[in-house]
Amino acid sequence: QVQLVESGGGLGQAGGSLRLSCAASGIGPTMNFMGWHRQAPGKQRELVAGITIGGSTNYADSVKGRFTISISRDNAKDTVYLQMNSLKPEDTAIYYCQVRDMLYYHWGRGTQVTVSS
Repeated sequence: QVQLVESGGGLGQAGGSLRLSCAASGIGPTMNFMGWHRQAPGKQRELVAGITIGGSTNYADSVKGRFTISISRDNAKDTVYLQMNSLKPEDTAIYYCQVRDMLYYHWGRGTQVTVSS
């Protein structure tokens, strides 16, 4: 059974940093992508950062140069991280972990990030 467990959200200050983690288990060998999306109140969910298993990354223009995505893998689970630096109030949103395999997009429950000015 696929399980995504997110952690690391909370309250940050403008100019500060937060680090999100998402531990994925039960995905299987066809996993090919891990990423973070976010959804702010009244806005559509958007892809913030993604990374393929081969290591290719992509970022939303709004976070380039400030956020860094990375993954770690072991036999039991895969973990995707989002290091968020130089935070801005507009980064406030619920952040969702997403993992893709050949058949499905799997989603975490989300973690709230609030950035105060």
